Amino acid sequence: MKAAIFLGPDQPLDVRDVPTPEPGPGEILIRVAACGVCHTDLHYIDHGTPTFKAPPMILGHEISGTVSALGRGVTSFSEGDRVLAAAVTSCGACPACREGRENICPHGFMLGNHIDGGYAEYVVTPAKDTFPLPDDVPLIEGSIIADAITTPYHAVVNRGRVRPGDAVVVFGCGGVGLNVVQMAAARGGRVVAVDIADRKLEWARKLGAAEVLNPEDVERVDKALRKLTGGGADVAFEVIGNPRTQEQALAALKTGGRLVMVGYSPEAMTLNSGRVMFRELEIVGSLGCRPTDYPRVIDMVRQGRIRLKELVTHRYALDDINEALETLRSGAAIRAVVTP
Repeated sequence: MKAAIFLGPDQPLDVRDVPTPEPGPGEILIRVAACGVCHTDLHYIDHGTPTFKAPPMILGHEISGTVSALGRGVTSFSEGDRVLAAAVTSCGACPACREGRENICPHGFMLGNHIDGGYAEYVVTPAKDTFPLPDDVPLIEGSIIADAITTPYHAVVNRGRVRPGDAVVVFGCGGVGLNVVQMAAARGGRVVAVDIADRKLEWARKLGAAEVLNPEDVERVDKALRKLTGGGADVAFEVIGNPRTQEQALAALKTGGRLVMVGYSPEAMTLNSGRVMFRELEIVGSLGCRPTDYPRVIDMVRQGRIRLKELVTHRYALDDINEALETLRSGAAIRAVVTP
């Protein structure tokens, strides 16, 4: 099969022929229809963030396709079924999994990180963490559900606990941040989107933001946000991974508000713990999404409660994977996919 091989940091992916994998017990072989291009892959390529599986390996974790072969013991799928693979799988037996928190399973693994991913013609995934994709959900665009939409679902529903009428602030309107905007709006939140790119703020409006704010247009971001939210946000989401915007998001909360940290940063933010204590602020992290929530998210897309198709603004052939990554670097795409 053809695959794009990650050889190490600061190197382009190498498209070449490699052996087609075979599914083991409890696994399925998926013929990849599309794989979303995610900023996580740029962390490995551009910033030297190590993958758990050492290079050479295949990146890509937003995967849709059709079942090509079944491993021993798999009875939940048939060849030809349309499917979506969970980006992160779980063991199902550890304390975290038994408490319903499979997304932080210490024994779980991520496609395109712990094992080979979807920048290829075929990929092997566990059947238990693979989900049917209904005919009325487009197969190509549906690939981005695996991370760009499920990660916001977990952040908004499980960690942010957004309720109808909540004042919600979202810092960062990239591929994940825009879906935090539309997920929070779908939950009944009144959303203020924050970004320095006016083009992304226009997208935020299309996806349900009631107000938008460009920090370059105001003297103090937190003061402007408190004015827009009537005294401060009930819930703020930081989807960038920058200590400065993390601090601004915390400052934008009302007394008793909640900050959800979705963006990854290896750097420390400044925290006034006395302010957190006196105002009973909450700071919670949000990582990925529980596999058990995937059917709920797929159904939201199927019902039209979450917009999907227009978010995929760029498509590339697998041979052009490095061009796709360059588009991602430039910020030109809301979301891009590669199709083998």
